[in-house]
Amino acid sequence: MIQIEDKIISLDLIEECFICDLSACKGICCVDGDSGAPLQIEEVEQIEQSFEKIKKYLSEESLAEIEKQGLFEVDEDGDNVTPCINGGECVYLTKEEGIFKCVFEIAYRKGEIDFIKPISCHLYPIRTVKYLDFTAVNYEQRDICKAARILGKKENIKVYEFLQEPIIRAYGKDWYNQLDITAKIYETQKK
Repeated sequence: MIQIEDKIISLDLIEECFICDLSACKGICCVDGDSGAPLQIEEVEQIEQSFEKIKKYLSEESLAEIEKQGLFEVDEDGDNVTPCINGGECVYLTKEEGIFKCVFEIAYRKGEIDFIKPISCHLYPIRTVKYLDFTAVNYEQRDICKAARILGKKENIKVYEFLQEPIIRAYGKDWYNQLDITAKIYETQKK
């Protein structure tokens, strides 16, 4: 583990390789889980503000589920999460050429909204847990991401490098730069 500010970071972020390979996994991480994506309070507001512009991308099944559950729900831990269809697929997905894609990201990339997606989704496979005095920043290794590990190893791209954009979004450029410097020092010392 390493520490930067109040974040305790798993060494897996700087040791393990990873590049999402959507052609292999088909975006299954947005379908396979035990609940919806965790949402921060401000993200609930962003979803509410963006909904009219993104709903054109949603299936009738997603719209019906949102009508039933709302734009977000509270899970068994009391956290705000995205609703899911039958406990699986996130309601904010569409399928393009056999690949599940986030409708927020589609609308964002087209310049229709200024909210790319929930930060918990953007950071995936990084998972964070806030404690009283620190935040744990971990790499969640799942079988569904095996192709991403293979591609990452082939290209020699570490988890934190692949996730530079969302890490900067979550913690800022200076924090990312500290992580990058720490990772490079760590790699040098390992040799």
